[in-house]
Amino acid sequence: MKLEPKVLENRFVRLEPLAEGHKEELRAACAADPALWRDLYILSMLDDHFDRHWDRMQAEAVAGKTFPHAVLVGGVCLGMSNYLDVDQHHNAVEIGSTYYDPRMRGREVNPSAKRLLLAHAFESGAERVQFRVDATNARSRAAVLKLGAVQEGILRHDKVTWTGRIRDTVHFSILAGEWPAVRDRLDARIATFAT
Repeated sequence: MKLEPKVLENRFVRLEPLAEGHKEELRAACAADPALWRDLYILSMLDDHFDRHWDRMQAEAVAGKTFPHAVLVGGVCLGMSNYLDVDQHHNAVEIGSTYYDPRMRGREVNPSAKRLLLAHAFESGAERVQFRVDATNARSRAAVLKLGAVQEGILRHDKVTWTGRIRDTVHFSILAGEWPAVRDRLDARIATFAT
């Protein structure tokens, strides 16, 4: 696998490698739903937590461990979705740390962004793309299944969130051989959205 960060774009979203110019718009998008960070995420992107996590994302990107993406709608950064645990040797990557401003949820944004990220990963030689979701996050679990991923199992007491809650993590994946059928269903779904 030779996965590299690059700009990805379709008619609904533009994904750009996360850069300093996205910082304040992403901060504002993250602040739009503080309860979500408290209840469902391992980390917080609120208040002073935002700057610490931003710095960590940038350092991990420089090290080639992650490729964070700003998700732009109409030229404005309204979220992020990232390649995590990039394993070039084993041809595997995770898509995660996804967050969207509440106004963007339940619309064309997530399937459009995931279509771009999945296509780029598989076109770069990925054999496996995985997703890890908090077991209590029913919305994200449903969204990943709707993409066409297969649920592989649940790791019990897998992570401790920033609030101290011990979470179970649901693992999903899409394999390279499954991608053409997943892609076709995803394209048909995206085609139903008005431009």
